[in-house]
Amino acid sequence: MFDAGFWEFLLIGIVALLVVGPERLPELARKAGYWIGRARKFVNTVKADVEREFRTEELEKMLSQQNEEIKELRDMMKSTQQSTLDTLNETEYLVRASTSTTEPDPTKKDKKQD
Repeated sequence: MFDAGFWEFLLIGIVALLVVGPERLPELARKAGYWIGRARKFVNTVKADVEREFRTEELEKMLSQQNEEIKELRDMMKSTQQSTLDTLNETEYLVRASTSTTEPDPTKKDKKQD
């Protein structure tokens, strides 16, 4: 957050020593350390929660994109299946039509031979 060097801490220590006095300074330093530790822990917890929320949102976006892609693939499979069935039906029709016109029916006799 802010950059404090050696001289800044020394100045704060001297002012605290003058204001509080040498008897209460160790107790004040302990309390300050305790509250600074709690503040750091709180900031780290909030930071972790925010990062977790961002990851959750990113995962939800990825999941919705994958669901859209799956739907597109299913639609493609259905259309491919339908076009394949149409092609097979058309081929079957053409094969039946070509065999019925080119090959004589073996059950019928040719009238010219009689």
